[in-house]
Amino acid sequence: MNHYLPKRVLAICFLLIASSSLFAQTEGKKVKIFASSAGAPEMLVAKEAIFFQPDFETENLLINIYPEFQYQNILGFGAAFTEASAVNFSMLSPDLQQQLIELYFGTNGIGLNFCRTHINSCDYGVDEYTYVAEGDVDLKTFSIDRERNNILPMIKMARKANPDLLLFASPWSPPAWMKANKIAIQGGYLLPEYYPTWAKYFALYLTAYKKEGIDFLGVTVQNEPKAVQTWESCIWSGKEEAEWAVNYLRPTLDEYGFDQTKIMIWDHNKERVMERARESMSVPGAEQAIWGIAHHWYSGDHFDNLRMAHELFPDKPLIATENSGGSSIIGTTNWWNAVERYAKETIMDFNNFSSAIVTWNMILDQTGGPVHNRNLAGLAPVIVDTKTKTFTLASTYYAYGHFSKFIRRGALRIGSSSYDDAVKVAAFINPDGEVVIVVLNTTDSAETPKIRLNNCTATFSLPAKSLQTLLIPPQ
Repeated sequence: MNHYLPKRVLAICFLLIASSSLFAQTEGKKVKIFASSAGAPEMLVAKEAIFFQPDFETENLLINIYPEFQYQNILGFGAAFTEASAVNFSMLSPDLQQQLIELYFGTNGIGLNFCRTHINSCDYGVDEYTYVAEGDVDLKTFSIDRERNNILPMIKMARKANPDLLLFASPWSPPAWMKANKIAIQGGYLLPEYYPTWAKYFALYLTAYKKEGIDFLGVTVQNEPKAVQTWESCIWSGKEEAEWAVNYLRPTLDEYGFDQTKIMIWDHNKERVMERARESMSVPGAEQAIWGIAHHWYSGDHFDNLRMAHELFPDKPLIATENSGGSSIIGTTNWWNAVERYAKETIMDFNNFSSAIVTWNMILDQTGGPVHNRNLAGLAPVIVDTKTKTFTLASTYYAYGHFSKFIRRGALRIGSSSYDDAVKVAAFINPDGEVVIVVLNTTDSAETPKIRLNNCTATFSLPAKSLQTLLIPPQ
């Protein structure tokens, strides 16, 4: 005890000195604000800056920020290069294509940097296709020629605009002849005799794209492995996913020189993300073979399921690989609903340890397509009019921008608390020390809360039904 007390006193003194220093650095700091609200005609608008002032008294209407509490690393934001997106993109003139690429990927746009594409066809495209001829067990006919028409050119333009763009790929179904049901749709499962063939298929896909100058961060084992769909689908249990990853996919990727290509499991809804991760990770060798856990948003909130998955497997990144943003035009009926849903999902995914957020289709046409093998048209942040050959930015394009434009790769989520559960908050610190705070007011009431940092506060206007991004310069 005699030795403990002096050390404790020294520690307290050090913290007091540090706190005093941070207080001095925070006082007078200018905070930039970018705002959107249901009652305004424009989104992501720069507002008048606010400034921090000393404040040891305020207790109510506070949003607390704690940079000393640091959580997961942020990998990025993106959307999917589906065939539907690429076909719509190809309809635009070269000038409009370049304009749209800059809006999505450029430094003056919203800076997407973590995107998805598909192995073989997915539901959002012109029709079903694979890369090999029927029954070609040796994969001698493997070719990505179809994707040279639209997907490849679009990805290349995006990578030119943002060389830091990371990609991952997901399959919807193996070729029908590899499956028990002999069709690409309606679920079915991969026949075990084709396990090595399907792993080689992945390696050939990565090889073909590499020859085009396109590398991939990773792959997922299967898109929505629990779903029997009217479009391309294939069923895997959690155990089967892991066993295939351990015994076939990982060794094959290593053999073909893709030892750095990462493998993700699940790639389906959050309501079972913890159980599926637990099932897969119980397979011997899974810890080494599986890098991350992918999830979608279609079955409800279930944010606690993400947190529990993280608690079980804290070294496995959680990646939101398919969040279908709405396509409502600003000012039309219920356009704010799509913004609020996306922003709430993104904030709560981050607050429950997700490291990246990827929406679904990047671009769809005015009918929500092209799409096949299903009746439901889709939604996207950018809408192309196939008659006029022009595009429109929908409300969720700007909602994405509230996050992706400001939160850099390598940022860390930091501690925060909000005065009202209906006012959602997520906070981050960028690699250069800049603090980014995103605030969503889901209520019908306007407030004037305060951001509180290091015993200083800055008061800002928070309209009803609004989304704001606040930027605090490095301390």
